Amino acid sequence: MLNTKPVDTPTDPNINLVLDQGESYPNPGRYKPLVGKLNYLSVTHPNIFFATCVASQFLNSPCQNHWDVVLQIQIYIKNVPYKVLTMKMRGIPKLLGILMLIG
Repeated sequence: MLNTKPVDTPTDPNINLVLDQGESYPNPGRYKPLVGKLNYLSVTHPNIFFATCVASQFLNSPCQNHWDVVLQIQIYIKNVPYKVLTMKMRGIPKLLGILMLIG
């Protein structure tokens, strides 16, 4: 994923995903944990929530198209800028959180 082009959205808005949409993904054991991690991440990053919910519908039998959607979500996350929030308590900076900037 180091040489991927940035994407502006977590998924293509015109994509229509259905069960058994084509070639079955050869490693579903890789698909499930990654979608689970994205689902956990979507709690603090609401801009990927819908795309992650769509990808999680196909946990039992993912196809290559479903994997491509998960990869696009990862590329989107990789290229979204972050800001770190800090607060000083008694002169010592404390990390409050990290925010994704939504353009």
